[in-house]
Amino acid sequence: MTETTFIIAIAAMAAFCYIFGVLSLLEKGPLFNNAYLYATKEDRQKINKKPYYRQTGIVFLGLGLIFTLGTIEVLLKMDWLFYPIIGITALLLFFAVSSTSRIKKENLNNSK
Repeated sequence: MTETTFIIAIAAMAAFCYIFGVLSLLEKGPLFNNAYLYATKEDRQKINKKPYYRQTGIVFLGLGLIFTLGTIEVLLKMDWLFYPIIGITALLLFFAVSSTSRIKKENLNNSK
């Protein structure tokens, strides 16, 4: 794979993530969230999808930022961008885990 092809592939992934992130924040399109995907058909009918769309949207926008920084890193040969990419990845992982536990806690409180 040539460098140009690699840059185009990373930029395309960034664009996809931005588009999907915005659509998720607008609560449009499919919901790519494990809690929703693994839920039974009956649970999917009852589930409040809004927090899951928000979580998915934020994660995909963060992934878009990571791919954008990766594109800039390869394109401009800015090797130091590796460190912000690692930091943003760690923040996204923390957000995903903490928001999942918060959503589950809210669902338990609402079901009582």
